[in-house]
Amino acid sequence: MYSATPAARRAWSELLGWVLERAGLGWEIVEYAAPAPLGALWERDDLGCAMMCGLPWSRRRPRPILVAAPVPSPVRYDGKPIYFTDIAVRADAPFERLEDTFGGVVGYTLRDSMSGYVALRAHLLPCREASGSPLYAKAVGGFVNARSVIEALAAGTIDVGPLDSYYHDLLKHGDAELAAKVKTVASTAAAPIPPFVATGMVANADLARLRSALDAASTAPEVAAQRAALLLDRLTVPAESDYDALASVLDAATRYPDAW
Repeated sequence: MYSATPAARRAWSELLGWVLERAGLGWEIVEYAAPAPLGALWERDDLGCAMMCGLPWSRRRPRPILVAAPVPSPVRYDGKPIYFTDIAVRADAPFERLEDTFGGVVGYTLRDSMSGYVALRAHLLPCREASGSPLYAKAVGGFVNARSVIEALAAGTIDVGPLDSYYHDLLKHGDAELAAKVKTVASTAAAPIPPFVATGMVANADLARLRSALDAASTAPEVAAQRAALLLDRLTVPAESDYDALASVLDAATRYPDAW
C-alpha cells in the first residue's frame, strides 16, 4: 500500500526481509504492485504479514490477526499509528479552501478505501447537510492510489481529490517533483493507520517471533536507512478497538447517496 516510490518499495522489501530472517520465518515476500486490486489481496486466507486498510479489516469476519502498525515519523502523526486524508487540488488552481472546490469535479480512488473515499465523504457530510443538495457537479472514481489522484489533478481530469497522508508524505520525501503538482486545502480527522495483518493460520509462537522482530526493526541500526526512506518512526501493535470507530465514519460517509 505504501510503495509510493521505487525507493520506498525497495525499503519495504528490505525491511520485511530483515524481519523475517530475524524471526526465523521462511515466508516468501511477494511483490503486489499497483494496479493489482488490493481487494483481491485482502480476500486471501494465506497472508502472514500484509498491510490492509483498516475499514475492510474491521468488517471482515473472522477478523484477520492484527500483527503491527506503522507509526510515521513526521510531526503531524504525533508518535501514533494514525493517518489522515489530505484533500488536494492542482498546485496552480485558484482554490484556497475546500469550499472553493464545490460545484467542480471530485475524484476518489475505490469505494472500499478509507483514505481514498470514505474519509473524504464523511468529512464532506456537514457541508452536504448544510447545503441540502450535492456539493459537486460530478464525481469520478477508479483511481488506484494517491499517485493516480495527483496525476488526474495535474491533468485537469478532476478539481479535487483525496490523498492518503502517509503515501502523500512518502511522495513528498521521495518524488518531490510529482508531489509539487498539487497543494492541500484540507485534511480529515485522524484515523487508525492501515495495519499489517495475518489472514492465514499463524502459530502463536510464529506470531510472537514476528512481532518481536518487527519491534526490533524499530531501532535496529541494520535497517536505519530503510526506516529513514519510509519516514518510519517505529512499528507497534495497535488495539483492535482503535479500528471499531471506523464503522461510524462509514455510516457518515453513506448517509447521503448523493453526498458529493
